[in-house]
Amino acid sequence: MSASKPSVTAPIDTAVLPGSRVRLGADRPMPLDSGLDLGPFTVAYQTYGTLNADRSNAVLVCHALTGDHYVLDRHPVTGKPGWWEQMVGPGRPVDTERYFVICSNVIGGCMGSTGPAETDPATGKPYGLNFPVITIADMVRAQKLLIDHLGIEQLFAVIGGSMGGMQVLQWAVSYPEAVYAALPIATASIHSAQNIAFHEVGRQAIMADPEWAGGDYLNQGRRPQRGLAVARMAAHITYLSETALHRKFGRNLQDRTAVTYGFDADFQVESYLRHQGISFVERFDANSYLYITRAMDYFDLAADHGGALVNAFLPNGKPTPVRFCLVSFSSDWLFPTRESRAVVHALNAAAANVSFVEVETDKGHDAFLLDEPEFHQVIRGFLEGCAEHRGLTARRHARTA
Repeated sequence: MSASKPSVTAPIDTAVLPGSRVRLGADRPMPLDSGLDLGPFTVAYQTYGTLNADRSNAVLVCHALTGDHYVLDRHPVTGKPGWWEQMVGPGRPVDTERYFVICSNVIGGCMGSTGPAETDPATGKPYGLNFPVITIADMVRAQKLLIDHLGIEQLFAVIGGSMGGMQVLQWAVSYPEAVYAALPIATASIHSAQNIAFHEVGRQAIMADPEWAGGDYLNQGRRPQRGLAVARMAAHITYLSETALHRKFGRNLQDRTAVTYGFDADFQVESYLRHQGISFVERFDANSYLYITRAMDYFDLAADHGGALVNAFLPNGKPTPVRFCLVSFSSDWLFPTRESRAVVHALNAAAANVSFVEVETDKGHDAFLLDEPEFHQVIRGFLEGCAEHRGLTARRHARTA
């Protein structure tokens, strides 16, 4: 969907604070794929490292479904470490001594960016279901406004896994001249029927909770914790492989020597999933879960380009200038390797610069968040090659703009 570029409401921030919120789209609301407009809206973001003088070393990290912008910082609600410390940081593959790393909470989220839990300026109350339905492309439009606000004309790289990988693909397609390198990880160009089905189970669990109150729970002082916890439990199973589940839990009992012949958590895997559900409701908004899963369901790059994925990578009929590195994981059944290969084949058909690696692992979809040495080597090597080609020096020698 093409749309005029909404304006930002703040001047370029040359200091680039390590973490901030910016108000965008006040002068001209941002058009959404649904046909509605959003504005003004807030984007919350964190930055790490130093932006160099010519602003050529910026790396945008795109988070997954239940992620946020706290890539390295401890989460303000849970107190847990940043969600991608394995990948981002000093000396890590995305080296904050060399690159200026940006990560924003997606619109529709619930960690500072405008979403259904935020206040609707028209009513003075939380949006709830009055918040407009959004798409991955809408998320990327908002990110582009943030990048413009920071005065960055071209990102050195955009990287992300799962839903983050969808955003990476959308960035490369929507703004090919604004992306030097793209790293879509454990993702696809279209959300499969199976994945839509899993999302629908989660949404129905939330909406079946009486505390959801037709989506108006915040105004009524209620919270659909049980429904959201069940949604998280069901989704979490899809992030793991059967081998990983068996290795970690098997049929081991939880704090007992025999089954109880009841419905307590007899097995360790039951206790684990219940813990995942309970801890999740502490940090996530139920309506945000509905909106973000729906955005993933609607993702279909080929449909937006005449039904042919190759067309997405032929801006103005010419091969995309973006350099790609796609990574999949052999045991990922949520976003299986064949879906990454479909993107690679389309890129090859478009004569794009693309490399592809399938990492052998039994850790499932969540492997991109874990300690997976081969995966980390692939990312480090690709970025170093791109940096050399781009002429980027090590971060420690750069100066702030």
